[in-house]
Amino acid sequence: MPNSETQIQKKPPWLKVKLPSHKNFFYVAHLLKEKNLHTICQSAKCPNISYCWTAKTATFLILGDICTRNCAFCSVKKGRPQHPDRREPQRVAEAAASMGLKYVVVTSVTRDDLLDGGAFLFVSTILTLKKRLPGVKVEVLIPDFKGKIEALKRVIEAEPEIINHNLEVPFSLYPKINRPEKNYYRSLNILKRSKEMGAITKSGLMVGLGETKDDIIQALADLQKVGCELLTIGQYLQPTKFNAAVHKYYSPQEFMELKEIAFHYGFKEVEAGPLVRSSYKAHKMYESYCLQSH
Repeated sequence: MPNSETQIQKKPPWLKVKLPSHKNFFYVAHLLKEKNLHTICQSAKCPNISYCWTAKTATFLILGDICTRNCAFCSVKKGRPQHPDRREPQRVAEAAASMGLKYVVVTSVTRDDLLDGGAFLFVSTILTLKKRLPGVKVEVLIPDFKGKIEALKRVIEAEPEIINHNLEVPFSLYPKINRPEKNYYRSLNILKRSKEMGAITKSGLMVGLGETKDDIIQALADLQKVGCELLTIGQYLQPTKFNAAVHKYYSPQEFMELKEIAFHYGFKEVEAGPLVRSSYKAHKMYESYCLQSH
């Protein structure tokens, strides 16, 4: 974790994105504001926000927008969060209906202040979406719920189509991102237990924080050992000068190589690229996985 301000490196040309201009982008922005909803698109300063909102899709952020952890890579607000809003799931469902979504991705801040880590609101959101939008598919990008398997079990019993939980970086980089090394194994266990309970599991890695190729390969092997089938790999981008600095910008060709390695390790679906994020083409990954499975 940086102890002082760090200089943001100039980005290579393949990381340039267009500014929003389509009416759909502004429609989604207005809708989210009207419903008093948060998205990880905004909170994490996602580079794909213009692309996704223009396509009238977004990744909803529940349990407020203040995280109880302080990961060095993340721009989500940190501090003491407010009490969870039990009306939030209904507003998420209303927004998803207004946007015409058939595949909804829901994530959250980490809430270590709550006994179940906020699992109860994931359950409520999944059930509310499925009731409001019959036939909708729901992917949840969950925190680790402090390792509480009973909380995880309740979320899985609500029957989301995908349980996504990010490993984020290889084991050797956990101290650099201000995470205890034990949390790496906790995250692997969340994925392992999810798979054992019948869920389709997905995870994500960021690169560019100083990892070696061997570090990445070890993370892929660890994810495969716990049965993870879907994977995203994207470039870490320093969101503010107060976050961890970028060590390296991977080229599109290097991402293609990482994708091939991941397939070699047995992942069923892989998205890898400079602008790939956890929910990047999420619905297409799910549909492709389903086609393979049948």
